[in-house]
Amino acid sequence: MSSVNQQSFSQSGLNCIAFTISPACLLQVGTVSILMLLMAQKATGEALIGLGEASEELLRGDRLPVLNFPDDHKLDKGQFPRKTPNTSRN
Repeated sequence: MSSVNQQSFSQSGLNCIAFTISPACLLQVGTVSILMLLMAQKATGEALIGLGEASEELLRGDRLPVLNFPDDHKLDKGQFPRKTPNTSRN
């Protein structure tokens, strides 16, 4: 009975045309690929965060020119005359 179990265990694995790949080797390849995908995911996430921070700095607006707007209280006092549209045409 042990010889039947031993034969079935030795024949398990991925049978290709010329050779057999053991389950341990398949497990190692699968583990390495999953770990590489996790590392790539972490690096991609960090790169996207860095890109977001760089674009935020670019679009922050502290490098834009300052526009001089009149104060609200000066407008209320009438110091700046407002132009009225000319409705009569010659």
